[in-house]
Amino acid sequence: MNEEKNKDSAPAEEQALSSKNAGGDIYVQNATKSFGVTKALDGVNFKASFGEIHAIVGGNGCGKSTLAKVISGVLPLDKGKLSIMGQSPNSPIEAQKIGISTVFQEVMIAEEATVYENLFIGYDSLFGKKLNHREKVEKAAQIMLELAGEFVDPYTLASQLSLGMKAWITIGRAFLRKPKVLILDESSAALDFDSTERLFGKMRELRDNGAAIFIVTHRIAELVRISDRATVMRDGKDVGVLMGDEITEKNLLALMTGNKKIETAAENRSTPPNSKSEEIVLSARKLKVWEDEASIDFDLPQGEILGVTGLDGQGQDNFVKALAGIEEPLSGEVIVKHSDEEKELTKKDYKKVLSLLDAKKSGVAYVSGDRKKEGIFPNMSIYENMLIPLYKGEKAKTSGGFLGFIKWTELNGIFDWEVERLSIKTGPKTNAITSLSGGNQQKVMIARAFTTTPKILILNDPARGIDIGAKRDLYKHLRIFVSEGGTVIFLSSELEEFIGLCHRVLVFRDGRIFETFEKEEIEANIILEGMFGHTKKSINNTSAVKENKISTNSNNANIIKKVAEAPKPENIQVVDFKNKTKDKIKIKYF
Repeated sequence: MNEEKNKDSAPAEEQALSSKNAGGDIYVQNATKSFGVTKALDGVNFKASFGEIHAIVGGNGCGKSTLAKVISGVLPLDKGKLSIMGQSPNSPIEAQKIGISTVFQEVMIAEEATVYENLFIGYDSLFGKKLNHREKVEKAAQIMLELAGEFVDPYTLASQLSLGMKAWITIGRAFLRKPKVLILDESSAALDFDSTERLFGKMRELRDNGAAIFIVTHRIAELVRISDRATVMRDGKDVGVLMGDEITEKNLLALMTGNKKIETAAENRSTPPNSKSEEIVLSARKLKVWEDEASIDFDLPQGEILGVTGLDGQGQDNFVKALAGIEEPLSGEVIVKHSDEEKELTKKDYKKVLSLLDAKKSGVAYVSGDRKKEGIFPNMSIYENMLIPLYKGEKAKTSGGFLGFIKWTELNGIFDWEVERLSIKTGPKTNAITSLSGGNQQKVMIARAFTTTPKILILNDPARGIDIGAKRDLYKHLRIFVSEGGTVIFLSSELEEFIGLCHRVLVFRDGRIFETFEKEEIEANIILEGMFGHTKKSINNTSAVKENKISTNSNNANIIKKVAEAPKPENIQVVDFKNKTKDKIKIKYF
């Protein structure tokens, strides 16, 4: 008893280091892994046991994803030892045979394959099938219902789904295999709060059945709630292990940064910047992003940081993409105010945004959270990915007539400045963008937007995959940006990001603005209730948000059965996929 008290009173870092001696069924010893001159792992020691959820946490580029790939057999060690149940998998196939399933940070699906085909990729052996076609379709419908909380037609093409639903396919693929070891590398990054809670429920269920679960995440609030043990990494080394009640935000941040006096998010709360004016710089008129739903009228004042959120697939993504010219709305128009120079040239106050090119010419920049599909150019260098918008701009050319010449000195200065201020951890700038960690790739995309000196910055889940230090840097730069006359639209599923940053938050539901929160109303629990359909009048600030449980009633079971028994895939189609809700599923038979 006295030993426990002494342990609780000991400094977090001393407790963490002593915990490294704990035994485990899975271990990595003195692991070293380099990529060129970059040491991703530098003598890492890691131990874990079955029947626990073990978090691997650290800043961008600290080596945590590399460690996850080593355990999953994707990457061989340069030096050191790996043992999982006495075996050392040298490939994903070997890892799968001993019961390891991995969900990687990037959402890996075949866009032109169906939901059920994506779920069962690699499921069957070369010499036989474990399930027949009907069993696979029925199983696919059931697993997606359990995970996503709603019916998803197994014959729907993956390309028609939202990013969050695609993430569920990759997670469902792992759970279908009933793994002994499950590795989740930033798997909740594309999920909203409701979806993350369902994932946690499945993780606990798997853990209680004796599996070992590794979760790699930057969402510290999440890992504090879900983890039994946490290994903290910094600069390619393991710097401490926390267990049970030791896993707090303050202890984690102290180990991640090496700074014992670091402030937590709650201690570091601030107020939105005093930059908002009465001048409207962007408007939407009679804008519709979903059929059969009310149109949206919307004004954005200069200097505002506007938060946008909603449960997954409620139309908020369509809305910000329409404002950025990425996606054409069903009807209505988006209008951007001209600058004084543009007004003098065109004799008009406003310009309609009809395309991405129109948005760019009007000073609107867009950053996507889906860097694989909408962000990076994987075959190009880090330098090119960041500065490609400037190659034809005034910053890149001399006065050399039609052809012009690239001002390499000026571009190099811009590159160095953005790398320094966003703390991008990078090797030589000529390396491929894919040589960077996912979080650093995301930073390059954010830097790309800043290099164009936009008037309006539209961020679609920009902090997906970046660490807490990088998030704080991003918030600081957004504050500076609006203080210098810029305006920001910030879509996120992490509600804590809005507090102290945004002037107001729009909550989307059923393809329209359901509720707007301002000033002291911008609290995570209040916004969350709005996401679940409660208006401001009906929200009691002291009430707890009820847990959203998955329904597997007879109606859902009958739908799954009908889909599985259909003679041909072509005979079933989900009508108006993005407009269906949990209690209203439209299926058309023909």
